[in-house]
Amino acid sequence: MKHFYSLLLILTILFPGCNYLDVVPDNDIETIETIFEKRDQAENWFKFCHTFLSPYTTSIISNPAYTGADEVVAGDFIRQQFAYNWAGFYIGDGLQMTANPYGNIWRKDAAYNAIRYCNTFLEKIGGVYNMEEQEKVLWSAEIKALKAHYYFELLRRYGPIILVPKNVATNASIGEMKQPRAPFDTCVEEIVTLLDEAMKDLPPMNQKSVSRRAYHSLESAAALKAMTLFYAASPLFNGNPALANFTSKSGENFFNPTPDRGKWKRAAEAVDTALMICLENGKKLISNKTDGAVEDDRGLRDIMLDIEESSLARNFESSEAIFMIQYENRATTSWTRWTRPYFRSGTPDYNADLIGCIAPSIKMVEMYYTEHGVPIDEDRTWDYSSRYQIGKETDTKYRNVVLLDVDSVLRLHLRREPRFYAHIAADRCYFQRGETIHAENDLVRAYQGERFGTLYTRISNSQAQNLTGYYMKKGSRSSQSNLDYKNTFSNEEACVLIRLADLYLMKAEAWNEYLEIPDKEHVYDPLNAVRERAGIPDVEEAWQNYSTDPGKVRTKVGMRQIIRQEWNVEFAFEGRRFWNLRRWLTAAEELNAKLYGWLVTGKTQRQFYNNFEGPVVVWSKRQFIAPRDYLFPIRSEEILISGCEQNPNW
Repeated sequence: MKHFYSLLLILTILFPGCNYLDVVPDNDIETIETIFEKRDQAENWFKFCHTFLSPYTTSIISNPAYTGADEVVAGDFIRQQFAYNWAGFYIGDGLQMTANPYGNIWRKDAAYNAIRYCNTFLEKIGGVYNMEEQEKVLWSAEIKALKAHYYFELLRRYGPIILVPKNVATNASIGEMKQPRAPFDTCVEEIVTLLDEAMKDLPPMNQKSVSRRAYHSLESAAALKAMTLFYAASPLFNGNPALANFTSKSGENFFNPTPDRGKWKRAAEAVDTALMICLENGKKLISNKTDGAVEDDRGLRDIMLDIEESSLARNFESSEAIFMIQYENRATTSWTRWTRPYFRSGTPDYNADLIGCIAPSIKMVEMYYTEHGVPIDEDRTWDYSSRYQIGKETDTKYRNVVLLDVDSVLRLHLRREPRFYAHIAADRCYFQRGETIHAENDLVRAYQGERFGTLYTRISNSQAQNLTGYYMKKGSRSSQSNLDYKNTFSNEEACVLIRLADLYLMKAEAWNEYLEIPDKEHVYDPLNAVRERAGIPDVEEAWQNYSTDPGKVRTKVGMRQIIRQEWNVEFAFEGRRFWNLRRWLTAAEELNAKLYGWLVTGKTQRQFYNNFEGPVVVWSKRQFIAPRDYLFPIRSEEILISGCEQNPNW
């Protein structure tokens, strides 16, 4: 109970519009039974159940998905100054361990503690005397979905997990307390069952008050069910030969060693159901395109504004967000502090809180499509071989997006898709804001000594520095009045954990994997819904008219590559790539590569761009050991205490 009350203060930053400073009763000797006598104390317990979710979903420090792939780069400064905190960077460096694992949620004060609190709530809520029965039913449904969410977070990290349908009595024997890990498919079915039960009593989000939008709704429970089945169908968990011999101590296989194509169909149908529920209840991709318009009537800046809003939810308001919660800590764990440019004291937009030492990698810069919606190395109208040379933009549609009519823009930054300009601040492009551009202040000038450039003439481990020459714009609004971007992925913004674009891309991928040949209804249409909002041509049109490989869209393998790149672009810097590379079993190919950027200490164009010979290595300490690293290790002490099986090769 002491642990419970000491952490209740966390609630003040996790949920909007509430005051929890008076939750500790006058008589601090409480029992669970007395807590669940009154509604207000039961509500405190309910909210406390949710506090465990935020640290390993919203925090870029403790959630490795944000920094553990190859989307961003940071140097030794952040590792030395904030030792151990950056789970993702250490995992990406190949430093994961069993003694004290990074990103560890299989521990007594994390996911399983949360599950115990959820179980207690479900067991005791019926005894609250001053609550309407309908409210008890609603809260119970929200907690069932939350419990399923904790299971899901464990599942995608560790594979088979320990299921806890009810809490073990405190006077139970040691044998009763040592519960075994369940087979993977059993774990999946438990999550699905919990969500099916929850969905019977959960209302859609549009029937919820603002104060309840941080809790699961009908749409989010359906989406989480689809996501669980989607992960279960993916190569990591579906017939993975590296896990074929992973068994319990009794000899039971944790995984079915034979791939089951039917899992893709089940996942696809669950996604279809989730999409139907979302669309019927008013969810839609954020887009200001005129309804019914044959042609897209948005200009480039309008498209970029739609893209900006897609991952944001100010005051928990968003037509696209399906599940969102408050950020764990608005000051230190949001992207804002670490990714936004630091401007010198006394200059416009100076903000001492901004550090700007986490930067997009060249790999991500090159991941975005051309303006025609195909990869830069496949667009037959785009000069891929000259991408590291200097060019000039003359098309006025790029006004206030790219510097016009001057031979000073890297060709890599020219004629790219709208998401590139909305997500990444590149040299001689605009870090745009509102309708008015101040050329002197808003143009990204990234050479050493320039406004967006480093202050230092060399790379120093003792100074926060941007290592690639790019800044992250995703999460910011062009309507902001200045460049400090204090609201970015923080403050009044909710963290959007699931959005409608997830479901569209899940649908395209799941049906593509199940069908022998991709078709319009199941594969192209959902993919095109995302592409249309992004302001690029439909996938068939793009490959037919611009690609060097026009037949790619007609095959399962070709569409698999296209869909995966769409995931990488649409959800750049949102933590999806970390998990996708694992479930696709491609992490070993991708995450052992060095990370590149420009010579940020270069004072001239030629110096900055490495004599136009291409990017330079800015971080080389990369390691992903397959198949070991596809699953997280369980802490060695936990293995000794619980007696459960460690994950393979750890």
